[in-house]
Amino acid sequence: MKKRVISLMLAVVMTAMSVVGCGSTAGSGNAEGTAQDAAAEKAEGAGQTENAGEAEEAADAADTLSVDMTGAEITFWHAMGGVNGEALDYLVKKFNEENEYGIQVTSEYQGSYDDSINKLKSAQLGNMGADLVQVYDIGTRFMIDSGWIVPMQSLIDADGYDLSQIEPNIAAYYTVDGKLYSMPFNSSTPILYYNKDMFEKAGITEVPTTFAGIADIADALMEKGGAGMPISLGIYGWFFEQFICKQGLNYVNNGNGREAAATAVEFDQNGAALQILTAWKELYDKGYAPNVGRGGDSGLADFSAGKSAMTLGSTASLKQILEDVNGNFEVGTAYFPATGEADKGGVSIGGASLWAIDNGDDVKKAAVWEFIKFLVSAESQAYWNAQTGYFPVTTAAHDEQVFKDNIAQYPQFQTAIDQLHDSAPEYAGALLSVFPEARAIIETETENMLNGVTTPEEAVEKMAGDINKAIEEYNLVNS
Repeated sequence: MKKRVISLMLAVVMTAMSVVGCGSTAGSGNAEGTAQDAAAEKAEGAGQTENAGEAEEAADAADTLSVDMTGAEITFWHAMGGVNGEALDYLVKKFNEENEYGIQVTSEYQGSYDDSINKLKSAQLGNMGADLVQVYDIGTRFMIDSGWIVPMQSLIDADGYDLSQIEPNIAAYYTVDGKLYSMPFNSSTPILYYNKDMFEKAGITEVPTTFAGIADIADALMEKGGAGMPISLGIYGWFFEQFICKQGLNYVNNGNGREAAATAVEFDQNGAALQILTAWKELYDKGYAPNVGRGGDSGLADFSAGKSAMTLGSTASLKQILEDVNGNFEVGTAYFPATGEADKGGVSIGGASLWAIDNGDDVKKAAVWEFIKFLVSAESQAYWNAQTGYFPVTTAAHDEQVFKDNIAQYPQFQTAIDQLHDSAPEYAGALLSVFPEARAIIETETENMLNGVTTPEEAVEKMAGDINKAIEEYNLVNS
């Protein structure tokens, strides 16, 4: 194990240098009996299918959940600052005051997503300081490979927890080989934001669904609608990944890194990347999508200031955009656009999930599970959605009055809900251990292409070559 951890730490050298844009307390008084019953059923089923390993894992998890967790203390590392951090602090405080076991959670802000996972990697070499950690979506493959975690599925099975209450198109991202490795918590998808006033002045009644559709209305938006630019399109690796999902194609091989660890990108072979960059370059060359910089927020300022008629951004940006616009125009929302008319895929989620750390302390593991159930309860998720703009990951949250009131106040968010439900698990997106570095490469080469340094074809070749090299080095170190 020590050798593996050291190997994993060597891989940090490749990723740490990259810069990335991007009700009542759950649980019952009969937790012990429920866990044991669920484990017995799981063990019996596993035995019938000759899956002894799964049966043993379920039994071990049941033993973990049967311990006395009264007065347990756990530490939670997260990456939520600002308003999001305040909302999370409220939930932690509520859990500490109301949970029936007297469990106390110490919540510690670790900085950005990158800061948080890098601190986790460093801490693992010595004394692990967290029992529960929030890790961004692109850290999923690394966390699975690390050997540091308690798979969420083992706790779910041991407790008999009904996983169907978690949004299936969100859970799909964190599920590999039928096993949920972490619990979704703050999830979002990107959508198209548009200036309804500009559209009305330009006489445009339908929102474009493709890059070609954006080009078709671009002149009218500038000449009649008063737009300085039709769309402020930020150069962001997450958007590139979404454009591939919209095509229904894979980013990397081995089933998008879900059947086995990826060994190479696939976007250069299946034509996905070339379609994206060709369509993007056409918009840029016509002056319809100027270079507004790198990162997920790079196009938002021009939109909120009334300079651009459209932009792409996370659903979690809605409240900030509405606040910045301050009623100067009506903000509309629509599905994330495709790069081509034939694209019939869906969208993948972003954000982060909750990972239980295996510190060898069953009391802490059991307490972590109680806290996780609280965080994804319908009441907690309705509150979280209303305060932050992230999706409620629990379907029952839609029945909470807080959620209903929030949708009534911000009807634009319904677009995000509908888009999520209209997608499917097969468009969950890729898993890749070197994703942070891959995103930086995608952004660099996209910008080089827009600036005329390379052609779309050359940019795709460079993207594939650099990412494949990073994958090869990571796999070599961790073989």
